[in-house]
Amino acid sequence: MMYHLSLGREGDGSGNDWDWSCNEWGYRLEKLNDGTMGHPKEPLLPDWQSVKKLHPPKLREEERTAGLPQFLAQCEDRYRLASLDLSGFTVYMLLRGFENSMEDPFLEPEQFARLLDMIFDFECELIRLAARHGFHGIHFADDWATQRGMMISPDSWRELYKPRYKRQFDLAHELGLHVWFHCCGNFTLIAGDFHEIGVDVLNISQPNVFEFDSVAPELRGKQCFLMPISYQTVSITGTVEEIYEEAERLHKLLGTSCGGFIGYVEEYSSMGMSQRNYRACGEAFRRLQPAKQNI
Repeated sequence: MMYHLSLGREGDGSGNDWDWSCNEWGYRLEKLNDGTMGHPKEPLLPDWQSVKKLHPPKLREEERTAGLPQFLAQCEDRYRLASLDLSGFTVYMLLRGFENSMEDPFLEPEQFARLLDMIFDFECELIRLAARHGFHGIHFADDWATQRGMMISPDSWRELYKPRYKRQFDLAHELGLHVWFHCCGNFTLIAGDFHEIGVDVLNISQPNVFEFDSVAPELRGKQCFLMPISYQTVSITGTVEEIYEEAERLHKLLGTSCGGFIGYVEEYSSMGMSQRNYRACGEAFRRLQPAKQNI
């Protein structure tokens, strides 16, 4: 059993009282009435003059951990996972906008590096905070792919981003934290890189688009994987038996008798998931466990 607590905060990042309508970096997510996260209508930092005025959020450790006593009492001796919510490049993209975030590394490399390092450095402070407060793991959420493939070339990713992630993951490990990393889309080409630089639990969020055949032979038995039944296909439109079969397929591809596979289910009524299928997804993963285990 695992308990999860977000270390992300809402606020304007200015040092003023919390502004609960926007993220602490200052970007606002405009939400539709569909239960989804939302998306900024326009970049917060459209030009480099605005970037120069930006400062990282204040740590505000006492306020950020205000819910910790209740959390610790609830989880008792169970595994405790701290989450950065959206992190890394995703934060950069929400600040600068998608088009700018694709161009900046090549058109304005010095400005790009300054802003990206500001984000990664602040997250390092949150990693230290998680370690100080007795968490076992730290969770990153940073998307790198569309459903068809990488948003940038793997070589560019390895040059620009991989060393920055490695610095964060090394810090987490030095402080005794496991590294959990969420990524959407078909990021098959860099899955091995995440393993190489120290991701302990790799969340393949969209297994319906991931190319398992090229990853499983290399990483099965070496990398712990975390994934749902596809919330775009089987868990939405499949029968109960099809959900059970998909869980077994994923486990055979990536799991071993010693572990290495974690299945989970999220409630996606906004995408058409029925209560029947929600319950079936949980049961599908429970069926994979030895009978003596009660999860």
